[in-house]
Amino acid sequence: MKRKTALSLIASAVLAAAGGGYIYYTMSAAPTASTPPTVAQAPRVQTVNGETVVLASVDEQRASHISVAPLAASTVRPETTAYTTVVDLQPLFDLHNRVAAARSNRQSAHAQADASRTQYQRDYVLFKDDRNVSQKNLQDARAVMLTDQAKLQAAEAAQNVLDATLRQQFGAALAGAAMAPASDLLQQLMSGHTEVLRVTLPAKDGASAPAQISIDGLDGRLIAARKLSASPQIDPLIQGSPYFYAADSTLPAGTRTTAHIPLEGKSAQGLLIPESAVIWYGGQQWAYVKTAADRFTRRYMPSGLAVDGGFVVTSGFHAGDEVVIRGAQLLLSEELRPQGITTQCKDPPECDG
Repeated sequence: MKRKTALSLIASAVLAAAGGGYIYYTMSAAPTASTPPTVAQAPRVQTVNGETVVLASVDEQRASHISVAPLAASTVRPETTAYTTVVDLQPLFDLHNRVAAARSNRQSAHAQADASRTQYQRDYVLFKDDRNVSQKNLQDARAVMLTDQAKLQAAEAAQNVLDATLRQQFGAALAGAAMAPASDLLQQLMSGHTEVLRVTLPAKDGASAPAQISIDGLDGRLIAARKLSASPQIDPLIQGSPYFYAADSTLPAGTRTTAHIPLEGKSAQGLLIPESAVIWYGGQQWAYVKTAADRFTRRYMPSGLAVDGGFVVTSGFHAGDEVVIRGAQLLLSEELRPQGITTQCKDPPECDG
């Protein structure tokens, strides 16, 4: 009896263990409601028709302060660039002072020569009129007259040398200002309100030096400059046709900058890319264009004409394109961050090969 009871207990234990194992296996194999299936996240950088596209939601754009502006047509005149140097004017001021002193000496010598000549002529008349003066007095008067004439000639020669030095170093316009008793241009130069620039035009453009040009300021803004005259001296480091221009600026003497020279010819139509939209990557200029509400495409920017506020291009962009004027660097950082990139193609054959 006891043996039958023991066998019954062992059989019940085996069945219970088997049932528990089956339930555990069944529950562990079934999916739980708290574990959702994994969904692949869409990449933030894609390549669409050969162009790199960065995805950014409207909320992300707002949080990152990304803003865009539409491109508008702009009319530009063809131009070239030239090397420019701010001229040190201290030698001009020194020559001006020497010219003023030489002019004063010449005027004094001229007055003295006139006086001695008059005295000699008076003594000569008296000597001829029954020798009312002695011959010695007449000879002394003649000697004084000749001495004063020699002094006048020396003073005139000294002034002529200074005038020639001015013209040889600074050209006709600046030399004329330095030699004039009163010159508005010289006063502006001495006060520091106006500066002189030596602009070296390409040799082929030297014959048509325009009356008005613009130069790059230290802050990137364009500064207007007006032509004075040809420069008789060249910059030893630059070959070309040098000209003097005056500009109302405060660039330090010796500063090297770039001049923008308008060329004769028809105006061209282009699109103005704001300077704030331009980014540099791989040694080239780029700009991001908003192609959809949440998509931005980095587009190569061909060499454009630099103008005040940006660059004018004639290809690669279209009027009305919205370019990123704030936050472009953030988009570039997102694009260059390591991540999976997928390729989408509107025209499947283009994806082959």
